Amino acid sequence: MTQANHDLTIRPITGPDELDLFCRIPYGLNPELAGDLRSGRRKPQWLWVAVRDDRLVGRVAWWARDPGGEPCVMDILDVLDTEDVETGVRLLEAAMVGMPRVQYTRFVPPDWRDAPTLWREALERTGATLFVERLRLQWNPGTPIPEPTGRLRFREVGDREDLLALLTRALEGTLDAYSISDLADKTPAQVAAEQYDKEFPGYEGPREWWRIATTPGGEPVGFVIPSRNAYNAIIAYIGVVPEHRGHGYIDEILAEGTRILAALDVPRIRATTDVGNVPMAKAFARLGYNNFERQVDMNWR
Repeated sequence: MTQANHDLTIRPITGPDELDLFCRIPYGLNPELAGDLRSGRRKPQWLWVAVRDDRLVGRVAWWARDPGGEPCVMDILDVLDTEDVETGVRLLEAAMVGMPRVQYTRFVPPDWRDAPTLWREALERTGATLFVERLRLQWNPGTPIPEPTGRLRFREVGDREDLLALLTRALEGTLDAYSISDLADKTPAQVAAEQYDKEFPGYEGPREWWRIATTPGGEPVGFVIPSRNAYNAIIAYIGVVPEHRGHGYIDEILAEGTRILAALDVPRIRATTDVGNVPMAKAFARLGYNNFERQVDMNWR
């Protein structure tokens, strides 16, 4: 489908040969697009451009978590600040025909609120609202990792129920916006089961990396899931059960997960946490994780 109106043409790209056109607007995800098209995490019909006088003035794209899967997030939307918000609205309205109303996610600098945000205005005009703002964090090789103190022991995760019990308990008092939203109409056991069965299979690292932390006497304290996604080594999930919070255990659990990945000589380790999850953000900072970007997630009503 192509829409042309007054010198503005809105259409999907024809294929990988038009990635150069699509990437004329700089963004951190641009280098990944060619590989995503090859792997099937993107399709040309999911990458739309708005062109005025042969000049790219806007673009939008979707991404699938699994190769060949359905789009699960709109992760690119740009409108040049030389345009007005109507350009973004028209681009969205055209591109979203036949596409699911999935979450919009954008990576932005920490001071993003001080910059022009036509993309956000366009999203809001089509009914999207801010859901959560997250910190994007990175640990770089050479950053010191404290030695184990001996207060905790670490073991591999056993069967499904071994970790599921801790996941369920760690949801009590959670500060994670997604978990809080899920708990509005589900029990902690249901949310934990969905996380384990739907989210965890998407992690590409082996289960042998996962760790449960216990006291020297064997009482479970928490857990950490060091893993990989399609692009980086990650701290995918970390938690402490309620009765053991406030004792500094999170630092030692995070250090263990980081230690496992660092031993693999990875070029970086990535993680995210909600801006509102202050205790977790502070734990990452203490271990030397740098807040290099923020992540803005928006949903349609």
